[in-house]
This record gives sequence, C-alpha cells and structure tokens, in this order.
Amino acid sequence: MVPDSDDKLSQRREVNWLCILFNLQVSVSFICSLHFVFYEAKLLTTIYTLVLVLLTLIGVTAGAHRLWAHHSYEATTSLRIFLMLCQTLAGHTSIYNWVRLHRLHHKHFQTDLDPFNPRKGFLYSHFICNSLKLSPAQEKLLDEIDMSDLENDKVVMFQKKYYWILFAIFTLLLPINAPVEYWGDTILSSAFVVGWLRFAVTYHLSLLIHSGLNVFDFNFLDRNAFDSNQLFFVNRSYWLSYHYLVPWDYQTSEYGKYGTDCTTKFIRVCVALDIASDLKTVNGHAIREVLKSSVDEKESLVENIDKLKNVGEDVLHKNYLLASRLH
Repeated sequence: MVPDSDDKLSQRREVNWLCILFNLQVSVSFICSLHFVFYEAKLLTTIYTLVLVLLTLIGVTAGAHRLWAHHSYEATTSLRIFLMLCQTLAGHTSIYNWVRLHRLHHKHFQTDLDPFNPRKGFLYSHFICNSLKLSPAQEKLLDEIDMSDLENDKVVMFQKKYYWILFAIFTLLLPINAPVEYWGDTILSSAFVVGWLRFAVTYHLSLLIHSGLNVFDFNFLDRNAFDSNQLFFVNRSYWLSYHYLVPWDYQTSEYGKYGTDCTTKFIRVCVALDIASDLKTVNGHAIREVLKSSVDEKESLVENIDKLKNVGEDVLHKNYLLASRLH
C-alpha cells in the first residue's frame, strides 16, 4: 500500500511514446535481421551472436538478479566485474537501475504499485508496462527503495557512473566490430545480427523475468492447481511463486525450473573455482519447520520464512560445497 502521506499521489501511468517507438524499432529490426541470418551473415557470426546472448543472460540472471538484487550468493571482485561486463552487454540499463525497479516489483508484487503487475496478464506485464512511465506513486516508492548495499559496491557504482561509456564500448563497438575485423563479415550483417537480433532476444528474455509468472507458473484460476496446499513450496519445481516467497534461493530459475538451469550450474562452477561462496537455499528440514509453524501458529507462510531466515546456516542458509553435484 502507498503510505498515508502519499495517498494523493496518482497511480495512473502515462504513455511513454519514446519507449513505444523504440519497441517498434526493435521489432522491425529483429524481423530484418532474420534475412541476414539466413541469406547474408556468415555462420560464425550467428554462432558468435548466440555466445553473446548466453553471456548476457548470465550477466542478467546470475548477476543483476540473483547476486545483486537478492544476494543469493557472494562473489569475488573478479567475478563481480565479469558479471557486470556481461550485464552491460544487454544494453538495457545499469545494474543499479535494474535492481531498484526489480525490488519495487517484489515489494509491491501483484498490486497496482507493481510496475510489471503480472495479475494484469502476460500482454501487460511483458509489453504494455514497458511502454508506460511510472506513476507518481511508483516514482515516490522507487525513491524509497533501500539501495545502500549496492551503493557500497564499487563495481556496481563504477558501472552506474560510466554506464554510457561502457555501453558504447561493450554493447556496440566491440561486439559489432568483431565479425568485421576477424572473419570478414560485412558491417551491415554484423549490425543486424550481432546488434539488433542479439538485443531483441536478450531484451525479451530479460523482460520475461517479470512476466514469466504468466507463462511458467500455475494457473491461479484452476481449482485443481497444487497451490491450494502449497505443494509448489515443497517440491520447489516449476513454480515461480516459490521465488516470491524465498527470493534469496540461488537455485530458483527465472524461467520456471529449480536447480537444473544453466545459471544455477554456472554459479556452482564458480563455487568450484573459489570465486563464489555462501550459496543460500532452503533445505528440506527448513521447509517442514516453516509449514509446521504456519499451521501451529496460524501465521502466514511469508511471515514464518522471514522469522527463520536468520536462524542459521544449518536451518535455512546452507553453504554448498557442491563437489559431488559437479561430477
């Protein structure tokens, strides 16, 4: 809810015409880029583009989302720099701005103050909301989001300060120049395939982090759905609602899986390389404790999760050595 002092602030969102024109440009350029993929660009350029897409997703999911937005694990400076550069490849916005908006989304999840409100449907949460300005009420609440942790992170603040310079170098210049410089592709093919095609794919995959609830989650209107007894919390598989209960679990995929996605495996490899640590997750014992406490105390599941969050590593925050899982 909006604080009392902000009751008079409008929750109406105005159309952002620049965003509409930009989204149209992305769509048209994506369609044009398909011609270059099939008829003009070299195969190596397409493979190179797919590699960049993968690196970008690592930067957005393992970096901006799981590391910086939810602190689901700890990373060394070298890993944070790598993830920052990968996130810069996306060219969407800085880590700081992305995390701030994502935290607003979590704080007011599925309300009118949620900038991506998935209860309004996939069309709204994926397309329409990204063509609208934030309402005055949302702008006010956005300013109140606690970002002190990121403000003390030198890697994040370096990117925020020099974002447009980094954008020009790592999103445009270096990626688009490589096919022309190293294997003789044309600048036009590189601009459309490495530029627009890559941007369109990563842009919509990034948007899917906020709209995916409408795609991968259970149907709230289905009376036979397992959410009636919160089985999704027990098996932690394919239910994005689990992420909104336990956002700091490093194993929760942005795209509807648990513990088997590429980002989770990437984080485990980083642990094996000693560049990531303190992985946070929920073990079976903690789940039983939370469900039992919810029934016995007649309290909400979310409240009990918050109570048990700081009990200790042996209950909720379990540090995985993961050696056996990597074999």
